Amino acid sequence: MKRLIIIVLSILILSPSFGSLFVYASFKINQKEIAQTICVQRKQVFNNCNGRCELQKSIKKYSDNEKKMQDSLKEKSELVYVQNTAEVVLNVISVVEVKENTSTLFEKKPIGTSNPTFHPPLV
Repeated sequence: MKRLIIIVLSILILSPSFGSLFVYASFKINQKEIAQTICVQRKQVFNNCNGRCELQKSIKKYSDNEKKMQDSLKEKSELVYVQNTAEVVLNVISVVEVKENTSTLFEKKPIGTSNPTFHPPLV
């Protein structure tokens, strides 16, 4: 099931890049009919076109549509990247000075000492 979903999503993602291939394939499938009905040169005796003029028109039409879509996507992506900067207000906090006599801490003799040594963990 996952592989099927992956294949379907891959085809959907890659299908725009194969668009001109689809146009060409549909032309080849219907080339005889296009050459007999749509082609501009169909009434000429020695017609070498065989509907290729319509193929060129179709590919040009597809590429123009693709360029328009890319331009619109580019405009949309430019709109996405606009950053909104917020104004930051910083308030200054005054420092409260404590005036205590801290020298009394060092007047007494030490009662004991602490000698912790580093011991690596035992495995």
